[in-house]
Amino acid sequence: MAENTEALLEKAERARAQVEARYREGCPGCKIDRLKETNRGVPYKLFFYVWVIVLCAALPISSLFPFLYFMIRDFKIAKREEDIGFYAGYVGSAFMFGRALTSVLWGMIADRYGRKPVILFGTVTVVVFNTLFGLSTNFWMAVSTRFLLGSLCGILGPMRAYASEVCRKEYQALAMSIISTSWGIGLVIGPAIGGYFAQETLHMHGENSKECDIPYEALEAEENKTSKEESQRNEGSHQTSWSLLRNWPLMSSIIVYCVFQLHDMAYTEIFSLWAISPWKFGGLSYSTADVGEILALSGFGLLLFQLFLYARVERICGPIVISRVGAVLSIILLSSYPFIATLTGIILTILVDSASILKNVLAVSITTGLFLLQNRAVTQEQRGAANGISLSAMSLFKAMGPAAGGSIFSWAQKRQNASFLPGSHMVFFLLNVIEALGLLMTFKPFLAQPKD
Repeated sequence: MAENTEALLEKAERARAQVEARYREGCPGCKIDRLKETNRGVPYKLFFYVWVIVLCAALPISSLFPFLYFMIRDFKIAKREEDIGFYAGYVGSAFMFGRALTSVLWGMIADRYGRKPVILFGTVTVVVFNTLFGLSTNFWMAVSTRFLLGSLCGILGPMRAYASEVCRKEYQALAMSIISTSWGIGLVIGPAIGGYFAQETLHMHGENSKECDIPYEALEAEENKTSKEESQRNEGSHQTSWSLLRNWPLMSSIIVYCVFQLHDMAYTEIFSLWAISPWKFGGLSYSTADVGEILALSGFGLLLFQLFLYARVERICGPIVISRVGAVLSIILLSSYPFIATLTGIILTILVDSASILKNVLAVSITTGLFLLQNRAVTQEQRGAANGISLSAMSLFKAMGPAAGGSIFSWAQKRQNASFLPGSHMVFFLLNVIEALGLLMTFKPFLAQPKD
Protein backbone atom coordinates (compact mmCIF):
# COMPACT_ATOMS: atom_id res chain seq x y z
CA MET A 1 0.00 0.00 0.00
CA ALA A 2 2.79 2.39 0.91
CA GLU A 3 4.59 1.55 -2.30
CA ASN A 4 1.48 2.37 -4.35
CA THR A 5 1.12 5.70 -2.54
CA GLU A 6 4.74 6.59 -3.17
CA ALA A 7 4.38 5.62 -6.83
CA LEU A 8 1.31 7.84 -7.19
CA LEU A 9 3.06 10.76 -5.49
CA GLU A 10 6.09 10.31 -7.71
CA LYS A 11 3.89 10.20 -10.80
CA ALA A 12 2.07 13.38 -9.74
CA GLU A 13 5.40 15.11 -9.09
CA ARG A 14 6.63 14.17 -12.56
CA ALA A 15 3.42 15.48 -14.09
CA ARG A 16 3.84 18.82 -12.28
CA ALA A 17 7.46 19.00 -13.40
CA GLN A 18 6.42 18.42 -17.01
CA VAL A 19 3.83 21.19 -16.77
CA GLU A 20 6.35 23.61 -15.26
CA ALA A 21 8.89 22.74 -17.97
CA ARG A 22 6.54 24.15 -20.58
CA TYR A 23 6.81 27.67 -19.25
CA ARG A 24 9.72 30.07 -19.17
CA GLU A 25 10.33 31.90 -15.91
CA GLY A 26 9.85 35.68 -16.13
CA CYS A 27 7.72 35.61 -19.29
CA PRO A 28 4.31 37.30 -18.80
CA GLY A 29 2.74 35.15 -21.52
CA CYS A 30 3.93 31.95 -19.85
CA LYS A 31 2.67 33.26 -16.51
CA ILE A 32 -0.83 33.69 -17.91
CA ASP A 33 -0.74 30.27 -19.63
CA ARG A 34 0.33 28.64 -16.35
CA LEU A 35 -2.51 30.44 -14.56
CA LYS A 36 -5.07 29.15 -17.05
CA GLU A 37 -3.64 25.65 -16.77
CA THR A 38 -3.78 25.53 -12.97
CA ASN A 39 -6.96 27.59 -12.45
CA ARG A 40 -9.77 26.40 -14.67
CA GLY A 41 -12.38 28.68 -13.11
CA VAL A 42 -13.34 32.29 -13.85
CA PRO A 43 -10.42 34.71 -13.13
CA TYR A 44 -12.55 37.17 -11.17
CA LYS A 45 -9.62 39.28 -9.97
CA LEU A 46 -8.27 39.85 -13.48
CA PHE A 47 -11.77 40.51 -14.82
CA PHE A 48 -12.23 43.15 -12.12
CA TYR A 49 -9.05 44.91 -13.27
CA VAL A 50 -10.35 44.83 -16.85
CA TRP A 51 -13.68 46.28 -15.78
CA VAL A 52 -12.16 49.18 -13.84
CA ILE A 53 -9.63 50.19 -16.51
CA VAL A 54 -12.13 50.09 -19.36
CA LEU A 55 -14.60 52.09 -17.28
CA CYS A 56 -11.96 54.78 -16.67
CA ALA A 57 -11.24 54.93 -20.41
CA ALA A 58 -14.92 55.16 -21.36
CA LEU A 59 -16.09 57.79 -18.88
CA PRO A 60 -14.55 60.83 -20.64
CA ILE A 61 -15.85 59.90 -24.10
CA SER A 62 -19.46 60.92 -23.69
CA SER A 63 -19.49 62.77 -20.35
CA LEU A 64 -19.53 66.06 -22.26
CA PHE A 65 -22.76 65.48 -24.19
CA PRO A 66 -25.31 66.63 -21.57
CA PHE A 67 -23.56 69.98 -21.04
CA LEU A 68 -22.03 70.37 -24.51
CA TYR A 69 -25.06 72.33 -25.72
CA PHE A 70 -24.55 74.91 -22.98
CA MET A 71 -20.76 74.84 -23.32
CA ILE A 72 -20.96 75.79 -27.01
CA ARG A 73 -23.52 78.46 -26.19
CA ASP A 74 -21.18 79.98 -23.59
CA PHE A 75 -18.28 80.00 -26.09
CA LYS A 76 -20.50 82.37 -28.13
CA ILE A 77 -19.34 80.87 -31.42
CA ALA A 78 -22.84 79.98 -32.66
CA LYS A 79 -24.69 82.92 -34.20
CA ARG A 80 -28.13 81.31 -33.75
CA GLU A 81 -29.52 78.85 -31.24
CA GLU A 82 -30.23 76.38 -34.05
CA ASP A 83 -26.48 76.34 -34.94
CA ILE A 84 -25.33 75.07 -31.52
CA GLY A 85 -25.76 71.44 -32.56
CA PHE A 86 -23.50 72.02 -35.59
CA TYR A 87 -20.52 73.16 -33.48
CA ALA A 88 -21.24 70.59 -30.75
CA GLY A 89 -20.80 67.86 -33.36
CA TYR A 90 -17.22 68.88 -34.11
CA VAL A 91 -16.21 68.86 -30.46
CA GLY A 92 -17.73 65.39 -30.10
CA SER A 93 -15.97 64.13 -33.24
CA ALA A 94 -12.48 65.37 -32.31
CA PHE A 95 -11.88 62.52 -29.86
CA MET A 96 -12.81 59.79 -32.32
CA PHE A 97 -10.86 61.36 -35.16
CA GLY A 98 -7.71 61.40 -33.02
CA ARG A 99 -8.24 57.81 -31.97
CA ALA A 100 -8.76 56.70 -35.57
CA LEU A 101 -5.30 58.00 -36.51
CA THR A 102 -3.35 56.14 -33.82
CA SER A 103 -5.21 52.98 -32.75
CA VAL A 104 -3.36 50.66 -35.13
CA LEU A 105 -0.04 52.01 -33.85
CA TRP A 106 -1.05 51.43 -30.23
CA GLY A 107 -2.13 47.88 -31.07
CA MET A 108 1.22 47.10 -32.71
CA ILE A 109 3.08 48.59 -29.74
CA ALA A 110 1.04 46.39 -27.41
CA ASP A 111 1.96 43.30 -29.46
CA ARG A 112 5.65 44.22 -29.46
CA TYR A 113 6.24 45.59 -25.96
CA GLY A 114 3.31 44.25 -23.97
CA ARG A 115 -0.17 45.40 -22.95
CA LYS A 116 0.82 47.06 -19.68
CA PRO A 117 2.94 50.01 -20.99
CA VAL A 118 0.18 51.04 -23.40
CA ILE A 119 -2.49 50.77 -20.72
CA LEU A 120 -0.48 52.82 -18.19
CA PHE A 121 0.29 55.56 -20.71
CA GLY A 122 -3.34 55.70 -21.81
CA THR A 123 -4.55 56.01 -18.23
CA VAL A 124 -2.27 58.98 -17.60
CA THR A 125 -3.48 60.55 -20.86
CA VAL A 126 -7.10 60.32 -19.72
CA VAL A 127 -6.31 62.15 -16.47
CA VAL A 128 -4.27 64.93 -18.09
CA PHE A 129 -6.25 65.80 -21.20
CA ASN A 130 -9.72 65.26 -19.80
CA THR A 131 -8.80 67.76 -17.09
CA LEU A 132 -7.55 70.23 -19.69
CA PHE A 133 -10.78 69.83 -21.66
CA GLY A 134 -12.75 70.75 -18.56
CA LEU A 135 -10.67 73.93 -18.30
CA SER A 136 -11.31 74.96 -21.92
CA THR A 137 -12.07 78.63 -22.37
CA ASN A 138 -12.89 78.63 -26.08
CA PHE A 139 -14.10 76.37 -28.89
CA TRP A 140 -10.67 75.62 -30.37
CA MET A 141 -9.13 74.65 -27.02
CA ALA A 142 -12.00 72.23 -26.48
CA VAL A 143 -11.49 70.66 -29.92
CA SER A 144 -7.69 70.39 -29.47
CA THR A 145 -7.78 68.76 -26.04
CA ARG A 146 -10.41 66.24 -27.17
CA PHE A 147 -8.30 65.38 -30.22
CA LEU A 148 -5.17 64.80 -28.10
CA LEU A 149 -7.15 62.74 -25.61
CA GLY A 150 -8.33 60.45 -28.40
CA SER A 151 -5.00 60.11 -30.19
CA LEU A 152 -2.90 59.38 -27.08
CA CYS A 153 -5.28 57.03 -25.26
CA GLY A 154 -4.74 53.55 -26.70
CA ILE A 155 -6.35 51.56 -23.90
CA LEU A 156 -9.34 49.82 -25.44
CA GLY A 157 -7.62 47.69 -28.09
CA PRO A 158 -5.00 46.16 -25.74
CA MET A 159 -7.65 45.62 -23.05
CA ARG A 160 -9.87 43.68 -25.46
CA ALA A 161 -6.89 41.49 -26.39
CA TYR A 162 -5.90 41.06 -22.73
CA ALA A 163 -9.42 40.09 -21.65
CA SER A 164 -9.58 37.27 -24.19
CA GLU A 165 -6.11 36.01 -23.21
CA VAL A 166 -6.38 35.79 -19.42
CA CYS A 167 -9.22 33.27 -19.41
CA ARG A 168 -10.01 29.91 -20.92
CA LYS A 169 -12.08 29.78 -24.09
CA GLU A 170 -15.30 28.87 -22.33
CA TYR A 171 -15.15 32.18 -20.45
CA GLN A 172 -14.32 34.44 -23.41
CA ALA A 173 -17.98 35.40 -23.88
CA LEU A 174 -18.04 36.56 -20.25
CA ALA A 175 -14.76 38.44 -20.76
CA MET A 176 -16.08 40.30 -23.81
CA SER A 177 -19.33 40.92 -21.97
CA ILE A 178 -17.38 42.56 -19.14
CA ILE A 179 -15.55 44.76 -21.66
CA SER A 180 -18.82 45.77 -23.30
CA THR A 181 -20.57 46.25 -19.98
CA SER A 182 -17.84 48.46 -18.57
CA TRP A 183 -17.60 50.40 -21.83
CA GLY A 184 -21.36 50.77 -22.10
CA ILE A 185 -21.70 51.83 -18.48
CA GLY A 186 -18.93 54.37 -18.98
CA LEU A 187 -20.77 55.77 -22.00
CA VAL A 188 -23.98 56.21 -20.02
CA ILE A 189 -22.58 56.99 -16.56
CA GLY A 190 -20.21 59.54 -18.12
CA PRO A 191 -23.10 61.67 -19.39
CA ALA A 192 -24.88 61.07 -16.10
CA ILE A 193 -21.93 62.52 -14.20
CA GLY A 194 -21.68 65.37 -16.67
CA GLY A 195 -25.40 65.98 -16.45
CA TYR A 196 -25.53 66.06 -12.65
CA PHE A 197 -22.54 68.36 -12.22
CA ALA A 198 -22.89 70.57 -15.28
CA GLN A 199 -25.16 73.25 -13.74
CA GLU A 200 -22.80 73.57 -11.02
CA THR A 201 -20.21 74.33 -13.70
CA LEU A 202 -22.43 76.93 -15.33
CA HIS A 203 -22.96 78.66 -11.98
CA MET A 204 -19.21 78.96 -11.51
CA HIS A 205 -18.92 80.62 -14.92
CA GLY A 206 -21.47 83.97 -14.43
CA GLU A 207 7.05 48.92 -14.43
CA ASN A 208 10.89 49.36 -15.88
CA SER A 209 11.33 46.01 -17.70
CA LYS A 210 9.75 45.45 -21.08
CA GLU A 211 6.99 42.88 -21.16
CA CYS A 212 6.65 40.33 -23.93
CA ASP A 213 3.49 38.53 -24.93
CA ILE A 214 4.80 35.47 -26.80
CA PRO A 215 2.73 32.27 -26.86
CA TYR A 216 4.12 29.08 -25.28
CA GLU A 217 4.49 27.28 -28.60
CA ALA A 218 6.82 29.98 -29.93
CA LEU A 219 8.90 29.95 -26.74
CA GLU A 220 9.33 26.16 -26.81
CA ALA A 221 10.20 26.02 -30.52
CA GLU A 222 12.70 28.91 -30.45
CA GLU A 223 14.31 28.54 -27.02
CA ASN A 224 17.87 28.42 -28.41
CA LYS A 225 17.56 30.88 -31.31
CA THR A 226 20.32 33.37 -32.10
CA SER A 227 19.99 37.15 -32.30
CA LYS A 228 19.82 36.88 -36.09
CA GLU A 229 16.87 34.52 -35.87
CA GLU A 230 15.21 36.88 -33.39
CA SER A 231 15.47 39.71 -35.91
CA GLN A 232 13.97 37.51 -38.61
CA ARG A 233 11.10 36.52 -36.32
CA ASN A 234 10.26 40.18 -35.56
CA GLU A 235 10.25 40.98 -39.27
CA GLY A 236 7.92 38.05 -39.93
CA SER A 237 5.63 39.17 -37.13
CA HIS A 238 5.41 42.61 -38.71
CA GLN A 239 4.44 41.07 -42.04
CA THR A 240 1.83 38.92 -40.30
CA SER A 241 0.23 42.05 -38.85
CA TRP A 242 -0.30 43.39 -42.35
CA SER A 243 -1.75 40.04 -43.43
CA LEU A 244 -4.65 40.74 -41.05
CA LEU A 245 -6.12 42.92 -43.78
CA ARG A 246 -6.63 39.76 -45.85
CA ASN A 247 -8.40 37.96 -43.00
CA TRP A 248 -12.01 38.33 -44.20
CA PRO A 249 -13.72 36.92 -41.07
CA LEU A 250 -11.85 39.61 -39.12
CA MET A 251 -12.33 42.44 -41.58
CA SER A 252 -16.01 41.71 -42.26
CA SER A 253 -16.80 41.71 -38.54
CA ILE A 254 -14.85 44.98 -38.13
CA ILE A 255 -16.81 46.65 -40.95
CA VAL A 256 -20.16 45.57 -39.49
CA TYR A 257 -18.96 46.72 -36.07
CA CYS A 258 -18.02 50.13 -37.48
CA VAL A 259 -21.48 50.65 -39.01
CA PHE A 260 -23.20 49.89 -35.70
CA GLN A 261 -20.74 52.13 -33.82
CA LEU A 262 -21.43 55.00 -36.20
CA HIS A 263 -25.08 54.61 -35.35
CA ASP A 264 -24.44 54.35 -31.59
CA MET A 265 -22.20 57.42 -31.45
CA ALA A 266 -24.65 59.52 -33.45
CA TYR A 267 -27.46 58.29 -31.19
CA THR A 268 -25.50 59.14 -28.02
CA GLU A 269 -25.12 62.75 -29.07
CA ILE A 270 -28.57 63.10 -30.58
CA PHE A 271 -30.33 61.68 -27.54
CA SER A 272 -28.78 64.25 -25.19
CA LEU A 273 -29.36 67.12 -27.62
CA TRP A 274 -32.94 65.97 -28.22
CA ALA A 275 -33.68 65.60 -24.51
CA ILE A 276 -32.44 69.06 -23.49
CA SER A 277 -33.58 71.01 -26.57
CA PRO A 278 -36.74 73.14 -26.25
CA TRP A 279 -40.16 71.55 -26.70
CA LYS A 280 -40.87 73.88 -29.65
CA PHE A 281 -38.08 72.14 -31.58
CA GLY A 282 -39.45 68.65 -30.86
CA GLY A 283 -37.30 68.05 -27.77
CA LEU A 284 -38.19 67.21 -24.19
CA SER A 285 -37.03 70.46 -22.52
CA TYR A 286 -35.18 68.42 -19.90
CA SER A 287 -32.44 69.79 -17.68
CA THR A 288 -28.95 68.29 -17.65
CA ALA A 289 -29.80 66.71 -14.28
CA ASP A 290 -32.82 65.02 -15.86
CA VAL A 291 -30.64 63.60 -18.62
CA GLY A 292 -28.10 62.45 -16.05
CA GLU A 293 -30.80 60.58 -14.14
CA ILE A 294 -32.01 58.81 -17.31
CA LEU A 295 -28.51 57.71 -18.24
CA ALA A 296 -27.71 56.56 -14.72
CA LEU A 297 -30.75 54.28 -14.80
CA SER A 298 -29.68 53.04 -18.23
CA GLY A 299 -26.27 52.16 -16.87
CA PHE A 300 -27.78 50.18 -14.00
CA GLY A 301 -30.06 48.22 -16.33
CA LEU A 302 -27.19 47.56 -18.68
CA LEU A 303 -25.02 46.26 -15.83
CA LEU A 304 -27.65 43.75 -14.73
CA PHE A 305 -28.26 42.42 -18.24
CA GLN A 306 -24.65 42.07 -19.32
CA LEU A 307 -23.39 40.47 -16.11
CA PHE A 308 -26.23 38.03 -15.51
CA LEU A 309 -27.93 37.35 -18.84
CA TYR A 310 -25.73 38.04 -21.87
CA ALA A 311 -23.30 35.10 -21.52
CA ARG A 312 -26.20 32.65 -21.15
CA VAL A 313 -28.07 34.09 -24.13
CA GLU A 314 -24.88 34.00 -26.23
CA ARG A 315 -24.36 30.31 -25.52
CA ILE A 316 -27.90 29.56 -26.71
CA CYS A 317 -28.21 31.90 -29.70
CA GLY A 318 -24.65 32.78 -30.72
CA PRO A 319 -23.21 36.29 -31.23
CA ILE A 320 -24.57 36.81 -34.74
CA VAL A 321 -28.20 36.07 -33.87
CA ILE A 322 -27.97 38.41 -30.87
CA SER A 323 -26.69 41.20 -33.13
CA ARG A 324 -29.51 40.68 -35.63
CA VAL A 325 -32.27 40.63 -33.02
CA GLY A 326 -30.77 43.68 -31.31
CA ALA A 327 -30.73 45.63 -34.59
CA VAL A 328 -34.37 44.81 -35.41
CA LEU A 329 -35.59 45.81 -31.95
CA SER A 330 -33.51 49.01 -32.07
CA ILE A 331 -35.19 50.08 -35.32
CA ILE A 332 -38.65 49.54 -33.85
CA LEU A 333 -37.70 51.38 -30.67
CA LEU A 334 -36.19 54.46 -32.35
CA SER A 335 -39.25 54.85 -34.55
CA SER A 336 -41.25 55.56 -31.40
CA TYR A 337 -39.05 58.37 -30.06
CA PRO A 338 -40.72 61.32 -31.87
CA PHE A 339 -44.12 60.17 -30.59
CA ILE A 340 -42.80 59.79 -27.03
CA ALA A 341 -41.87 63.50 -27.14
CA THR A 342 -45.56 64.44 -27.48
CA LEU A 343 -46.35 63.01 -24.05
CA THR A 344 -46.06 64.71 -20.66
CA GLY A 345 -45.83 63.93 -16.98
CA ILE A 346 -45.13 60.57 -15.42
CA ILE A 347 -45.97 58.67 -18.62
CA LEU A 348 -43.24 60.56 -20.47
CA THR A 349 -40.73 59.86 -17.68
CA ILE A 350 -41.48 56.13 -17.59
CA LEU A 351 -41.33 55.70 -21.37
CA VAL A 352 -38.13 57.72 -21.83
CA ASP A 353 -36.38 55.84 -19.03
CA SER A 354 -37.52 52.46 -20.35
CA ALA A 355 -36.60 53.29 -23.95
CA SER A 356 -33.13 54.51 -22.94
CA ILE A 357 -32.42 51.36 -20.90
CA LEU A 358 -33.58 49.06 -23.69
CA LYS A 359 -31.67 50.96 -26.39
CA ASN A 360 -28.39 50.78 -24.49
CA VAL A 361 -28.85 47.09 -23.68
CA LEU A 362 -29.45 46.31 -27.35
CA ALA A 363 -26.50 48.41 -28.53
CA VAL A 364 -24.02 46.82 -26.12
CA SER A 365 -25.32 43.32 -26.91
CA ILE A 366 -24.58 43.91 -30.60
CA THR A 367 -21.11 45.22 -29.76
CA THR A 368 -20.27 42.29 -27.50
CA GLY A 369 -21.17 39.75 -30.16
CA LEU A 370 -18.95 41.46 -32.71
CA PHE A 371 -16.08 41.64 -30.17
CA LEU A 372 -16.25 37.87 -29.86
CA LEU A 373 -16.13 37.35 -33.62
CA GLN A 374 -13.11 39.64 -34.00
CA ASN A 375 -11.02 38.06 -31.25
CA ARG A 376 -11.81 34.52 -32.40
CA ALA A 377 -10.69 35.34 -35.95
CA VAL A 378 -6.99 35.81 -35.04
CA THR A 379 -4.24 34.13 -33.04
CA GLN A 380 -2.87 35.53 -29.78
CA GLU A 381 0.22 37.14 -31.29
CA GLN A 382 -1.97 39.09 -33.73
CA ARG A 383 -4.68 40.09 -31.31
CA GLY A 384 -3.26 43.47 -30.27
CA ALA A 385 -2.82 44.60 -33.88
CA ALA A 386 -6.24 43.18 -34.84
CA ASN A 387 -7.96 45.12 -32.06
CA GLY A 388 -5.93 48.18 -33.04
CA ILE A 389 -7.26 47.96 -36.60
CA SER A 390 -10.77 47.47 -35.26
CA LEU A 391 -10.45 50.43 -32.89
CA SER A 392 -8.92 52.69 -35.52
CA ALA A 393 -11.64 51.93 -38.07
CA MET A 394 -14.35 52.24 -35.45
CA SER A 395 -12.97 55.57 -34.25
CA LEU A 396 -13.00 56.91 -37.79
CA PHE A 397 -16.67 56.02 -38.11
CA LYS A 398 -17.42 57.35 -34.65
CA ALA A 399 -15.65 60.59 -35.53
CA MET A 400 -18.26 61.07 -38.23
CA GLY A 401 -21.10 60.24 -35.82
CA PRO A 402 -21.25 63.37 -33.63
CA ALA A 403 -20.46 65.74 -36.51
CA ALA A 404 -23.10 64.19 -38.74
CA GLY A 405 -25.55 63.77 -35.89
CA GLY A 406 -25.13 67.35 -34.70
CA SER A 407 -25.49 68.75 -38.22
CA ILE A 408 -28.57 66.65 -38.98
CA PHE A 409 -30.11 67.57 -35.64
CA SER A 410 -29.49 71.27 -36.27
CA TRP A 411 -30.96 70.97 -39.79
CA ALA A 412 -34.00 69.03 -38.55
CA GLN A 413 -34.81 71.70 -35.97
CA LYS A 414 -35.26 74.17 -38.82
CA ARG A 415 -37.88 72.04 -40.61
CA GLN A 416 -40.50 71.53 -37.92
CA ASN A 417 -43.34 72.18 -40.34
CA ALA A 418 -42.10 70.01 -43.24
CA SER A 419 -44.67 67.69 -44.80
CA PHE A 420 -42.28 64.70 -44.97
CA LEU A 421 -40.63 63.54 -41.72
CA PRO A 422 -40.73 66.88 -39.89
CA GLY A 423 -38.24 67.76 -37.16
CA SER A 424 -37.05 64.90 -35.00
CA HIS A 425 -38.87 62.34 -37.18
CA MET A 426 -36.15 62.86 -39.80
CA VAL A 427 -33.35 62.48 -37.23
CA PHE A 428 -34.52 59.12 -35.95
CA PHE A 429 -35.40 57.92 -39.44
CA LEU A 430 -31.81 58.48 -40.58
CA LEU A 431 -30.51 56.67 -37.49
CA ASN A 432 -32.70 53.72 -38.44
CA VAL A 433 -31.32 53.72 -41.99
CA ILE A 434 -27.80 53.19 -40.59
CA GLU A 435 -29.03 50.48 -38.20
CA ALA A 436 -30.80 48.69 -41.05
CA LEU A 437 -27.61 48.77 -43.12
CA GLY A 438 -25.70 47.16 -40.27
CA LEU A 439 -28.42 44.51 -39.95
CA LEU A 440 -28.18 43.56 -43.63
CA MET A 441 -24.40 43.24 -43.36
CA THR A 442 -24.70 40.57 -40.65
CA PHE A 443 -25.94 38.09 -43.27
CA LYS A 444 -23.96 36.03 -45.78
CA PRO A 445 -22.13 36.49 -48.03
CA PHE A 446 -20.79 39.64 -46.35
CA LEU A 447 -20.18 38.51 -42.76
CA ALA A 448 -17.92 35.44 -42.50
CA GLN A 449 -17.75 33.50 -39.24
CA PRO A 450 -14.22 32.74 -37.96
CA LYS A 451 -12.92 29.21 -37.58
CA ASP A 452 -11.90 28.29 -34.02
